[in-house]
Amino acid sequence: MTTNARLRAFVTLADSGSVRAAAQRLVLTESSVSSAIKALADEVGVPLVDRHGRGVRLTAAGERYADYARRILGLHDEGIRAARCESDPEHGAIRLGAVTTAGEHLLPAILASFCAEHPNIEVGLEVAPRGAVWPMLHRHGVDLVVAGRPPDGLDAAVRAVSPNTLVVVGHPELAATFSPSRATWLLREPESGMRATTIALLSAALDIAPPQMTLGSHGAVVAAAVVGLGVTLVSRQAVQAHLHAATLVELPVQGTPMERPWHAVSHPETTSITAMLVEHMLGHPQQDWQPAGSWSGT
Repeated sequence: MTTNARLRAFVTLADSGSVRAAAQRLVLTESSVSSAIKALADEVGVPLVDRHGRGVRLTAAGERYADYARRILGLHDEGIRAARCESDPEHGAIRLGAVTTAGEHLLPAILASFCAEHPNIEVGLEVAPRGAVWPMLHRHGVDLVVAGRPPDGLDAAVRAVSPNTLVVVGHPELAATFSPSRATWLLREPESGMRATTIALLSAALDIAPPQMTLGSHGAVVAAAVVGLGVTLVSRQAVQAHLHAATLVELPVQGTPMERPWHAVSHPETTSITAMLVEHMLGHPQQDWQPAGSWSGT
């Protein structure tokens, strides 16, 4: 097995939690996976896994090495795509990561027009909470992320920025008696940036501790608000249709609306197809994307 194949076996084991699951994902025998992990550990010079009951688990060294292994594999795949893009950009590939709201409400229109102009480019999109998309970029698992502001310390470059306004919404019948401290606040999943922003609004800005209900996705939160289960902080873009139809209304809350612009972020060195997609975003007629250096919003 090549070092690349050993790394892939090790990362798959780390992600799946067992030799058997890794073998099934890789369509290999369990003995092949075990041999690959042992050979990699011999190459590194320290044990990467140890026995745990009937299975195995990563050692402290293995946990540390797994992050590097993911980045090595991501860079390898990225390098292959970059080389192929230089040879034939119109038959290359690009991988995107996006937080849920951007993935569901911003990118579909952009990708539809981009794919119509470049039908032979392979486009992949991973939609996940904020806590998951930035590690994808860090590990070179994606070429471009569309989300809020990137975390400090991330080795990345902001390519474009677009306005995004956060508002509190709820069922129209709540408007007459709405009180932020008494209403039930609908929250996203733990890794969601919107959840963190909502909790900061309630605890820091408003200094209140109202009832809360956690739901597992953006769609579930909006659906719950529509039927009157509570109120929620959300991107105005994501609920524009509900606002127009009056199935939701904006509710006055101190500290809102909030301006939280979208950021399109890539690695400092990027592929030509990533640059093509960013250029396409900047020219999209329905979305106000601007080059990062010219952004004047807050």
